[in-house]
Amino acid sequence: MRAYSAGGVVFRLAPMHSSEKQLLMHQYNQERDVSGVQDLISSVSSVSGISSVPDTATMEVALVGRSHFDLWVLPKGTPQPGETIEQVAVREVQEETGLLVQLIAYIGSVSYSFIRDHIRYHKQVRHFLLQAIGGDTTLHDHEYDCVEWFPIHEAGRRLKYQNEAHILYQAEDLLRHWLRNQLEEGRK
Repeated sequence: MRAYSAGGVVFRLAPMHSSEKQLLMHQYNQERDVSGVQDLISSVSSVSGISSVPDTATMEVALVGRSHFDLWVLPKGTPQPGETIEQVAVREVQEETGLLVQLIAYIGSVSYSFIRDHIRYHKQVRHFLLQAIGGDTTLHDHEYDCVEWFPIHEAGRRLKYQNEAHILYQAEDLLRHWLRNQLEEGRK
């Protein structure tokens, strides 16, 4: 049986510790793109109307989990009749995290199979990049017992499924490009 669902990677910009800033600068020095990172770090407070973020920020993502099992996953869920895949992603992410989100871009999909009640399911999950624009993680639904923010690389280590970690790192690349585009548009 075929099934599909949608969800995504929810991000926010949070204050960056000086050690994180030094590591980021070192990574970009290695890639010889120092000017781009300087602009990204020094101008991040003007991105997308985020005025309360200090001049140095790091990207964090929200994961949903079950603390009893130390299980962390990306938020996702199944469609209701008449919903587009984008509507499913936004609704499910908002329900599971308690956050209000804005859809930014499509990241990619993962496919896998599982058996439930002696029926083999082939499932495709489409993931989107979503920006947290409000809400509260304490207002999440009952499907998971916790929602927490993690720096991207920490989230990658905590995710239970490797295919979701791959989506997370694709989202990181997409987010960096999106932030640069936001900065360039802000300068025009």
